[in-house]
Amino acid sequence: MSTKISAKTVAIIGAGPVGLAAAAHVLERGMSPIVLEAGPEAAHAVRQWQHVQLFSPWEYNIDKAAARLLAPTGWNSPDPQSYPTGGELIDRYLTPLATRTKLRETIRTSSRVTAISRAGFDKAKTKGREQAPFEIRYQNGRGPEELRADAVIDASGNWFSPNPAGSNGLPAIGERERADCISYGMPDVRGTGRARYAGKTVAVLGAGHSAVGTLIDLAQLAGEVPGTQAIWLLRGADPAKAFGGGGNDKLAARGELGSAFAALVAAGKIKVESEFGVMHLGEAEGRLKISAGSGCGARSVVADQLVVSTGFRPDLSFLSELRLRLDPAIEAPVALAPLIDPNEHSCGTVRPHGARELAHDEPGLYLAGMKSYGRAPTFLMMTGYEQVRSIAADISGDKKAAARVELVLPETGVCTRGGVETADAGCCGGPAKQDLSACCAADESAKKAGRAGCGCS
Repeated sequence: MSTKISAKTVAIIGAGPVGLAAAAHVLERGMSPIVLEAGPEAAHAVRQWQHVQLFSPWEYNIDKAAARLLAPTGWNSPDPQSYPTGGELIDRYLTPLATRTKLRETIRTSSRVTAISRAGFDKAKTKGREQAPFEIRYQNGRGPEELRADAVIDASGNWFSPNPAGSNGLPAIGERERADCISYGMPDVRGTGRARYAGKTVAVLGAGHSAVGTLIDLAQLAGEVPGTQAIWLLRGADPAKAFGGGGNDKLAARGELGSAFAALVAAGKIKVESEFGVMHLGEAEGRLKISAGSGCGARSVVADQLVVSTGFRPDLSFLSELRLRLDPAIEAPVALAPLIDPNEHSCGTVRPHGARELAHDEPGLYLAGMKSYGRAPTFLMMTGYEQVRSIAADISGDKKAAARVELVLPETGVCTRGGVETADAGCCGGPAKQDLSACCAADESAKKAGRAGCGCS
């Protein structure tokens, strides 16, 4: 079946927080959004981590255009200073937005996008390409469907494409065969998954917020159920890098998370195995044997369960017929990648950016939200809201609004300079104001003075 849509139509992939915000901004600018959601209802991915409390308060989790859509419905905005769980984010914000506003007419659930191209153009054909509409194919309960749109915002996220356990980016040998003992992301170890983890030895691989949060929950579970043991498998050598900025973090809950974790590690409540690059997963007397290294440096840990919290990667398969401009390492748009590459320079909180940084060689195509960050781990929801505000303005032709920055982000209190982390809320004096290639204000000033830069990166 083929459905032709009139001009000024924007296809939005994903009905999560950023996808719904994109639809609100598109609608506000007089265009027609069509939201394709793979799950059975909006915010399907958020439902997978609804037990998790966000470390940003409500004031940072509600998009302004979405709030304007909700206002006439009698919606009550939550206390801006309180911290929601993922479930509360759904119940008090995302579900009303998806069901009680004009957006309900634009969302197509159980609609999984399988491929996108330009109508009449394969990837190799250039002449006249920009004038051709996008052709989006998707699957639903009625079989294959197709629609055409003038622009595409891919806000499908990456929750369902987690990184594997292997330290080389590949699944560890035996990972697929031992899938019954492995979970990914941040499982609800004290709630729906309690029976699976209580009284067990649980290894957690990773050093980001998902790993830290899971380890804290396991430590709490150990206080409730004897025999529960948490083992932290850390690929790096320095556990302190996962502790964050503490009191210097402008998001208090994020700083408190790191501080609480550091205290548990110091107290011996969490066993630490550093420089543990997983290579092989096997069996040892009915339990899971997790092995790292080789030869004389080989070592292993035996556990009942393994939680792999090593981040996520974007699913680019359905974009293979489009001309993407992605960084080869981070898999983020090339203008954004230097700002978020953990190998280079990162202040944890990336300065606001929009359509210009998210552009590709396929005009009218934008990756937004977590997917725009590729494999980088520092995404904040409010960053996605600023992205889609700018993108919607860009699609509508309002280039001035697209280039404008309308968001001030809180600092993490941790700055990485040349691979060394230091507590510094200002990061060389704060973010660059105009030069998007500059890593910070001092770098921008140095370049304006004719020097190579400030040396941060």
